Amino acid sequence: MLNSTVQPPLISLFSSTGSDPLGLFLSFKDHSLPEDSCIILVNDASGESYESGGNDSRAKLISPPSVESTLDEGRAYSLSQTVLHIQSPTMRTTFIQSHGDLGIKHPWIHLQVRNMGREWGFEVGVVDQSKRRGTVRLSTFQSAPRLHPPVGDKPALLHLPLAFPRPSAQAFTAWSTIAIQLPSLLPYFSDQSLVNEDNNSIGIVPSGTYAYVSHVKIYATCRLRRIWFSEAGPNQALPGEFQLYSSF
Repeated sequence: MLNSTVQPPLISLFSSTGSDPLGLFLSFKDHSLPEDSCIILVNDASGESYESGGNDSRAKLISPPSVESTLDEGRAYSLSQTVLHIQSPTMRTTFIQSHGDLGIKHPWIHLQVRNMGREWGFEVGVVDQSKRRGTVRLSTFQSAPRLHPPVGDKPALLHLPLAFPRPSAQAFTAWSTIAIQLPSLLPYFSDQSLVNEDNNSIGIVPSGTYAYVSHVKIYATCRLRRIWFSEAGPNQALPGEFQLYSSF
């Protein structure tokens, strides 16, 4: 999609406050659980839905876990903004995924996400300069790094543990910004110690120089505000609209 274009220092892939938040994404929901699974825009502070009608109107939205705060008499710090609420008890059947082959060359991916107290995960497709593909998945239920070799047309999967920061009584917001340097993960695709003991073959995996991101997938359950890519990582200066401001 963007592989042949000149790419600016910051590329915003998703913004919940944009005019068409899911314009670059496909949505997949577990239709067998209409009261528990949904992908819907809500106000983070009030929980009010911006959707009318449709299957998602039947879903009972869960609330974020409470956070004790010395700054706000026990109320968790929410955003007075529209965010994307992705919810389901079956994580792998409810998600959003970017269209096509993204071709984003920046080494850093950033996500602004809110912990909803349930299992959550996301994945990023990576490609090296020899066009070898792999998938990096991070999830809160994973306890140790695991490497799953490619099977058929499915590329190798590097599954890593993910943990939200512990709630702080001094926090100004209940949201987190997750930053991942993707090139630093490529060597792990060749780490034999991460493969199940019953499988001694790794197969064809990305092992050279990082080239670009092919896709991004965000699973239930979370609230999502923004996804962007950068050249310089967390220390890169950001526009004001990228900042997290609570409703307090």
